[in-house]
Amino acid sequence: MKNNFQIGDWVEVLDDNISGEIKKIYSQEYITIETEDGFELQFKSEELVKYFDEAITIEDSDLNNAILQENLSKKNKSKSTKRQKTIPPLEVDLHIHHLTNSTKNLTNFEMLNIQLDTARSQLEFAIRKRIQKVVFIHGVGEGVLKAELETMLSRYNDIKFYEASFRDYGAGATEVYIFQNS
Repeated sequence: MKNNFQIGDWVEVLDDNISGEIKKIYSQEYITIETEDGFELQFKSEELVKYFDEAITIEDSDLNNAILQENLSKKNKSKSTKRQKTIPPLEVDLHIHHLTNSTKNLTNFEMLNIQLDTARSQLEFAIRKRIQKVVFIHGVGEGVLKAELETMLSRYNDIKFYEASFRDYGAGATEVYIFQNS
């Protein structure tokens, strides 16, 4: 079943206890939601399901079949695999077209400052809200934004930063780990 999501739809994450309102849609493949706590998180569309407030009618035979299938699948599993709950990192996309409506009258210096100001404010937000991981998606390009981002990050105490997972983000992302004081 293909979901046709729209901005403003309320969705829930399938394998986690996260729900929120759709804020951005990237070609029906990646969707950014804002949780009730105000965090913006990005998911693949197949990880989300629309939340319906009205009651859903299920025929008794469908319900019985679903219960039977669940019981059979539980019996067929020889080992129980506990899935560890992990909080996804705060993802901040620093591509300029995500931060401003138009770059027509902006110089490269002004665009770089918008990107760095966004990174700084999102990092400060993460520190205030005690979010432990932040991923800054900067892209590959000529490496100017990455170098400036690393310079900015090196001025902070109690954080470390490193290349983000190549499998998840490619070569254009930096992950920041924020050490939390007790």
